Amino acid sequence: MGKRTSQRKKVTLGDSEDDDSMSSSSTSRSEVMPSQGIEDVQLDKESSLDQALDSLYEKRATTRERALSSIIEAFSSSLQHLFVEKKFATLLHQCLNSIKRGSAKETSLASHAIGLLALTVGHGENAHEILDESVLPISQALKSSSESSKVSGLVECLAIVTFIGANDPEQTERSMQIMWQLLHPKLGSNVVSRKLSADVIAVVVSAWSFLLTTMDGWKLNPKNWQESIAYFSNMLDKDDRSVRIAAGEALALIFEVGSLEKFFVEPKGLGDNSIHEENTQRGGLAHLQGLKGKILNQVRNLSTEAGGKGSVKKDLNSQRNLFRDVLEFLEGGYCPETSMKIGGDSLSTSKWSQLIQLNFLKRFLGGGFVKHMQENEFLHEVFDFMPKRKNLSGSEHHLSSGEKRMYKSPNSVVNKARTQLLNKQRMLSQGRNAGHYAVGFGDEEP
Repeated sequence: MGKRTSQRKKVTLGDSEDDDSMSSSSTSRSEVMPSQGIEDVQLDKESSLDQALDSLYEKRATTRERALSSIIEAFSSSLQHLFVEKKFATLLHQCLNSIKRGSAKETSLASHAIGLLALTVGHGENAHEILDESVLPISQALKSSSESSKVSGLVECLAIVTFIGANDPEQTERSMQIMWQLLHPKLGSNVVSRKLSADVIAVVVSAWSFLLTTMDGWKLNPKNWQESIAYFSNMLDKDDRSVRIAAGEALALIFEVGSLEKFFVEPKGLGDNSIHEENTQRGGLAHLQGLKGKILNQVRNLSTEAGGKGSVKKDLNSQRNLFRDVLEFLEGGYCPETSMKIGGDSLSTSKWSQLIQLNFLKRFLGGGFVKHMQENEFLHEVFDFMPKRKNLSGSEHHLSSGEKRMYKSPNSVVNKARTQLLNKQRMLSQGRNAGHYAVGFGDEEP
C-alpha cells in the first residue's frame, strides 16, 4: 500500500504534557540524582507498594480501592521490575479476587492494575500466566454486569493481557470472540440481551481492533467474522461520534489486513445452491464490491459532515480527519503516516495497525505513556522505537514527579546529597568551557 504523511497528526509529547511526562524526558544537570538517592527513592516506593498490596486483603472495599489506585499510580509512573520479581503472583491473584468480588469501581481499578502488570513483565511465561488466569474471571464478570465503567475496564484489560500474553492466533481469537459477543450476542436460553452505552461500544470496538492488529488475515476463522464488515458499516450510521470513529478505524484495519472474504457473508443463493463455482466466486466478489461502495459513500459523507447544533468542534474535527484518512486509504491505498515526539525522540507509524496500537496504548497508559515509551522494552519492540537519551551517568533512570518532590524536599537526605553534588559540580566547572559540560544535555528541544 502507498503512504501519505498526515501533517495534522504530528504531536509532541514530553514538551506539552503534564509534569509526569516532562520529568521522564527532560532531566537536567541539576536534577541528576546520586546513586544512593535513587536507591532510597526505590526502597520507599517498594515499601509503599508492599503496603498497598497488604491492603488488598482488607475487608473494607474503600481500602482496597485506595490500594489499587496507589498500585496503578506506581506502575504508571515507573517500571516496577523489582517489585514484580518478588510479588508477581500475589499481586495478580489479589487483583483477580477484586474482579470476582468487588464493586464496579474496584473491578475497573483491578483490571487496569492487571493490564499494567502485563505491560511491565512484557513477553514471556509471566505474561502468558496472566492471560491464562484472567480470561475466565473476566469473561464471567462481563456476563454478570452491564455497568459501563466495569465493562470498559474489563475489556481493556482483556485486550492488553491478550496482546502481550497470547502465544497463538486461537488465544487471540478467543478474546476477540468474548468482545464480539458483547457487541453482537447470539441470544440463547442462558444469554441475556443488554443495551450497552455508546461509550462502552466504542471501547469494545477499539479493543477488538487492537487485537486484530496482531492477526494474519489468512489465519482468522471465517466462521467467526463473516458479519463484521456489514456490522461496522451499520455502525457508521449511528448517532454517537465515538462509535462512528471506532467503526471507521476497524473497517480501515480490516481492509488493510486483507482476506476480506472472511469478514462478510455471501448473499443467499451464492453458496451450496450455485451451479458453477466460478459464478459463486463472481457473485461473492460483486457483493463485496457493493458493500465496499456503500462504505465509501458513508466514509465520504462523514469526512465532510457539517457540525450540528450542540456538536463539539474538536470531536467533529477528529471525525473529519479520521474519515479523510480512511477515504484516501480506500480509494488510493494511502496509509496515514504519523509522527510524534517522545521527549527528544521521534515515534512514527505508517500503517493502520500501528496507529491503532499506538492510540490504544496511549489511552490505556494515560499520563504514564511517555515514561513507558521511554523505558519499557516491550513497547520498544512493538513500535521498533529506541529512545537515545540518557542522563549524565549513562543510566536510563528518569525521575517521576513523585521522585522529584522527594528529591527536592529541603529536609530530605537526598536533597542534601544533591546540594553536595551541585557544589562539587560548580567547583569543577570553574575555568572550564561551559559548552563542554553541556554536551550531555544538548539534545533538548528548542
